Amino acid sequence: MKQQGTLLIVDDNKNVLTSLRLVLANHFERIIALSTPQAIQSTITAERIDVVLLDMNFSAGINSGNEGLYWLGIIKSLKPKIEVVLFTAYADIQLAVNGIKQGAFDFIVKPWDNTKLIETLTNALKHSLSATKREPLSHAQPMFWGKSKIMQSIKAIVEKTACTDANILITGENGTGKEVLAREIHRLSQRHSQEMITVDVGSISDTLFESEMFGHVKGSFTDAKSDRIGRMQEADKSTLFLDEIGNITLAQQAKLLTTLQQRQIVKVGSNKPIDIDIRLICATNKNIEDMVAEGSFREDLLYRLNTIHIHLPSLNERSCDIYQLALMFVERYKVIYNRNHITGIDDKAVTALESYQWNGNIRELQHVIEKAVILSDGDKISMESLQLNPIRRCTVASGNDETIEGMERIMIEKAMAKYGSNLSLIASKLGITRQTLYNKMRRYGL
Repeated sequence: MKQQGTLLIVDDNKNVLTSLRLVLANHFERIIALSTPQAIQSTITAERIDVVLLDMNFSAGINSGNEGLYWLGIIKSLKPKIEVVLFTAYADIQLAVNGIKQGAFDFIVKPWDNTKLIETLTNALKHSLSATKREPLSHAQPMFWGKSKIMQSIKAIVEKTACTDANILITGENGTGKEVLAREIHRLSQRHSQEMITVDVGSISDTLFESEMFGHVKGSFTDAKSDRIGRMQEADKSTLFLDEIGNITLAQQAKLLTTLQQRQIVKVGSNKPIDIDIRLICATNKNIEDMVAEGSFREDLLYRLNTIHIHLPSLNERSCDIYQLALMFVERYKVIYNRNHITGIDDKAVTALESYQWNGNIRELQHVIEKAVILSDGDKISMESLQLNPIRRCTVASGNDETIEGMERIMIEKAMAKYGSNLSLIASKLGITRQTLYNKMRRYGL
């Protein structure tokens, strides 16, 4: 009998993937297979994954099992409710045991026994589904507001609007924490007892958009073997977070607009409207107003989305918060990787972090600290363990024309002197978007 839920299998041996699909096809509602771990993050973000069957070795000639532990840490840090079952050879059993200490549900030894495999994965699925019911908000990361004036002003807006049902549009560069802010708004809302539903709408193709968002009925198309609830119906009485809203096509925009206007969805293959009660939060790194002017985003949809508009600053604009953010990530990853001997960050490393150009914003800082926690031998994170790009180790506003950032600032200043206040023309001449120009002007204080 098939179980509800989705199983993700990650193994670089395609024959193994094929065999596992055959063995598990009659036991699980949906199976996704990956032959490379690099797609794990995007998959667990875009899909509703309940259980991961994760191989422990991927690189040729490397059998330490550390790759499996690394990706286990990534999965649990992003989606703690997902249960991970490690797939290991006999020689890796001790590593698999260590993996359980780091959050894995169980392990399966290769070559596997089909009965044991099915039993373990079924138990993992049951545990994952029960955890979803028990702890709807367990995966939410805490919101770090920091000391900067710009973040404190955003905090004041959030405190005023979170308790309402007003639609909110969050903009900002990649890595600035748009989803974390959305979760904080949901946590403070009257809908906080329900799980916030997150969808990366930019990754959904036109052919799957209606089925994914609105659901479908059995037999409505070739692979529709059972009824499916769409993400909007799933978010009923809760918050729906649509990430990368700036990437959806005009056709998808039209379908979304109709649903938001009517507050009803119609499943693919059905003609029966279903009422929905959702609070909508959207996010994008694009300048939606520019897209409206270009004709690539519907103005009427924008009006529906941005009752409240919040723009998150880049990390370089809130450099006074870098140290505390870094400490927060140290505490998180020293637990994940069992590096409890680490007590902090040394002075030289702090100086380097605060003077670095964080083009990837908070997400880049998080990855740098994660790597440093893994590599650090001492009781404090050092300059060496940070492994920062030397080209970007400079003061943001230095104006030094011997650095890439300094030259970039000078180029913008020259363009502004030549073309005046016509920012669209300046951006065009520099070969960047107007939003990027805005961001760089704020970064360099222009």
